Amino acid sequence: MKLAGQTALVTGANSGIGAGVAKSLGQAGANVVINYVTKPDDAQAIVDEIKGYGVDAIAIQTDVSKENQVQNMFRQAVEHFGTLDILVNNAGLERNAPFHEMTLQQWQFVIDVNLTGQFLCAREAIREFLRRGPRPDVSRATGKIICMSSVHEVIPWAGHVNYASSKGAIKMLMQSLAQEYGDRQIRVNSICPGAIQTPINTAAWNTPQAMNSLLTLIPYNRIGKPEDIGNLAVFLASDDSDYITGASIFIDGGMTVFEGFATGG
Repeated sequence: MKLAGQTALVTGANSGIGAGVAKSLGQAGANVVINYVTKPDDAQAIVDEIKGYGVDAIAIQTDVSKENQVQNMFRQAVEHFGTLDILVNNAGLERNAPFHEMTLQQWQFVIDVNLTGQFLCAREAIREFLRRGPRPDVSRATGKIICMSSVHEVIPWAGHVNYASSKGAIKMLMQSLAQEYGDRQIRVNSICPGAIQTPINTAAWNTPQAMNSLLTLIPYNRIGKPEDIGNLAVFLASDDSDYITGASIFIDGGMTVFEGFATGG
């Protein structure tokens, strides 16, 4: 129970990677705030499962790209739990198109959720960490922020320029926050998943042909699971990683070693 006595807020937590991370944090002893936009029944199911671990959990509906909604979510969370110790900035989406056909709406929607949403949530989390101050009885760090990035913060992705641009920007957001608030013992890191078996990328793995094609990019020869990301999130939220800040940690089965070049490219 490495996170006992702490409270985590996970955005986009009613499915996929967010749900896996939220469950892992709950299993490690943290109370959990489940953020969602749609499908409240799915969010409540995650809440009920986490409560079964012997901790508390609540679900709050919020569009993370809207400032007033984000501020209200943090207000509700602090009113319920007293404070927050961990933010997992996970909410993200894709709106794919060839660049010459991409509309401003497709570009802006992805940037608003994937990047501006992380800015808004990180700002409210840091405000709460600074207001509350250190809690050495539960953690060496005053607060922990985990930004969900992607291998596409370093791998270009044709046809997904808005998504890749948002993830590249998250790298600088994370590192700049780690630099700015390190002296106040606020740790900020990024998790950079590769191919993870979630609803956002079903087409990439739901047929044998698609899966085989995907595995040609992954030296470790398996697709990732949400619990793989959850295990890393627990580590980054715990004192086991107390000297890690400003880091992008890739969890991708080796995708970023570019498997295609094993035979000369």
